[in-house]
Amino acid sequence: MMTEVYNPLDKRNLGKSVADALLNQPTHRLDHIREFEGAGIYVIYYQGDLPIYQPMADANVTEAKWPIYIGKAIPSGGRKGASLTVSARGKALYKRIIEHRESIRDVEKDSGTLKVSDFLVRYLSVDDIWIPLGESLLIEHFLPVWNRILDGFGNHDPGRGRYQGLRPLWDHFHPGRGWAQRCRERSETKEDIENALSKYLSEHCPRGM
Repeated sequence: MMTEVYNPLDKRNLGKSVADALLNQPTHRLDHIREFEGAGIYVIYYQGDLPIYQPMADANVTEAKWPIYIGKAIPSGGRKGASLTVSARGKALYKRIIEHRESIRDVEKDSGTLKVSDFLVRYLSVDDIWIPLGESLLIEHFLPVWNRILDGFGNHDPGRGRYQGLRPLWDHFHPGRGWAQRCRERSETKEDIENALSKYLSEHCPRGM
C-alpha cells in the first residue's frame, strides 16, 4: 500500500501555513480596532445573543473558534502582481475590517439585530500572493454562514443606476445599510431564512468542536 508523500511546497500545505498563522493571532474587539498597515486575511466571530446564531456564540464564549465570516483585503498594486513593501501596500486590511464594522453599525442603528460590540476579529498581514489561497482554505474548512448561505455581507454599494438587482440576502435579514434598501425587495420571509440558517448551522459545525 502506497502512502502519500508530504510535499511542503504543495499549494495546499503552503495555504494551510498561512491559515494556521492567522488562527494563532490574538482576537480584537471589532469596536476597538486600532489603525495598522498591510493587506491580508481576517476572520470575524460572533458572541451576541441573537437566537439564530446561538450555536456560534456558545462556541465562542471562552475562545473564538467558530467564524461567522472570513475575508481578504488585497491592495490595488497586489492585483497587478506588484511587489510592495508593507507601507506601500497601505491600510487595505484595516480599511476592509472597518467597512464591515460600519455595516454592522448601520444594522445596529436601524433594525438592532446586530451590535458591533458582539463581534471579534483576527487578522494577519500576508504577502499578496498567498492572500487568496489562505482565504479560500479557511472558508473551505469553516464554511462560515455569512460566506456560504447568508451572502452579501461583503458587498459594496453598486452605485446609482445599478439598484435593479435583488437586495443581498444578508441585508434582507439584517436591514440597515442604506444602499441595500434601494435594491429590489426579496420574497424570502424571516422564517424561511431562519429555518435555512438553523439547518445550515446544525450541519456545518466546524470539525473538532
